[in-house]
Amino acid sequence: MRSARQRRAWWEEITDRLRTERVGGLRQMRSWGVLGVGVLTVVAVLAWFTPLLSVRTVEIDGIVAVGDAEVRERLEVPSGRSMLRIDTDQMARRVADLPKVSTVRVRRVFPSTVRVTVVERTPVLYFESPDGAHLVDAQSTEFAIEAAPIGVPQLITGTPGGADPVTRAAVAVVAVLPPALYIQVGEVVARSISDISLKLNDGRTVLWGGADDAERKAQVVLPLLTREGTVFDVSSPNLVTVK
Repeated sequence: MRSARQRRAWWEEITDRLRTERVGGLRQMRSWGVLGVGVLTVVAVLAWFTPLLSVRTVEIDGIVAVGDAEVRERLEVPSGRSMLRIDTDQMARRVADLPKVSTVRVRRVFPSTVRVTVVERTPVLYFESPDGAHLVDAQSTEFAIEAAPIGVPQLITGTPGGADPVTRAAVAVVAVLPPALYIQVGEVVARSISDISLKLNDGRTVLWGGADDAERKAQVVLPLLTREGTVFDVSSPNLVTVK
């Protein structure tokens, strides 16, 4: 058996060896950490300042009325610039300035693609003026002067325009119409914000009133139109009439 002195010497030797190995391990880990940081720094510099991750493809989704060339021109994708250095928010703002664009999203898809998703404005009404038909979307925004698509009702009012309260009221009305009724509407006649009527393509008229109680009016109007008559009044949805 070992003496107490031998056991103490043996334990000190083991302790010294473990301490040496631990210090060596820490040094090795420190060295690997420094090396890793260096590699990451080099990669970051290459990705930021060189064409390694430059834009090579631009994908545009959602455009029909807006031209592809228009969108690409507004994007102004810098040739050879790293994906990390392009300003996608600024690109989106430039594309959103196109009159027919409602919303736009620009994203990086690594390693080399910029993906653009466009939501175009959709006309819900149009009004005639000396310079042509003005298309108006669901936000009362006039976004184009061109022939109205088939099925879009014409707005008849005194001073039509995106800033006109009566125009806005008319837009609010058509926005809540059941699709089965909207496709029948040929004209929306708005005399005031509380006096709006719908002229259907078959000659019948729906007296809608204002934009208030829209949900209730939308519920009663279609059953009412199954009755015989030419004038259907839902302006007071709890007391509808047919003439």
